[in-house]
Amino acid sequence: MDEKTESLRDIFIDVTDESTVTERQEDTRGSLAREGTPEERTREVVEAMDERYDLTTDLDVERLVELVAAFYGEEDDAAIAEALGVSPETVERARLDLHLARERDTDAPIEPSALRERLDDADAATVAADLGVPESTVEDYRRVAETQAARRTVGDRFREAFDEIYLDTDLAAHTDDVTRDGLDEATEGMENELSL
Repeated sequence: MDEKTESLRDIFIDVTDESTVTERQEDTRGSLAREGTPEERTREVVEAMDERYDLTTDLDVERLVELVAAFYGEEDDAAIAEALGVSPETVERARLDLHLARERDTDAPIEPSALRERLDDADAATVAADLGVPESTVEDYRRVAETQAARRTVGDRFREAFDEIYLDTDLAAHTDDVTRDGLDEATEGMENELSL
């Protein structure tokens, strides 16, 4: 220990009446779960989103977990709505609340950030008239634009967590099959001579 470090240690001991200057380390919680079943991991991400955004959907956490799984199962909003017993509009709102935008959601007649800017200056009816689309379409795209802005605010970490749960799991399953099949073929008919 050099002179300065020793001096700081002495000051610490005088001030705190402690003889130890080492702080005990504790396990900190990770940002999002990496262990457990896909349902458990999804529930944790949904609960983290609810804590951050105070989700206002009519669906409880369990049904939101089902919605996420169905989204990654490539089911459309109508099929998800039927399975959950709600309207497709409820599914769409909940899906966007969970940062799960589909490609067709972003296929707007105007770029989302430009739409947000126009809606800052004018109401939805005016913007709809200018674009020649129904007001409901402008409202739909407004929700999509707000979802994209929220995703950017958190570095898209929630969507990436869902992707990790569903896309990485699917990829791992395919990789395991390929590896297992390749090894079986490569070792077929081989004899090992081991002397112990």
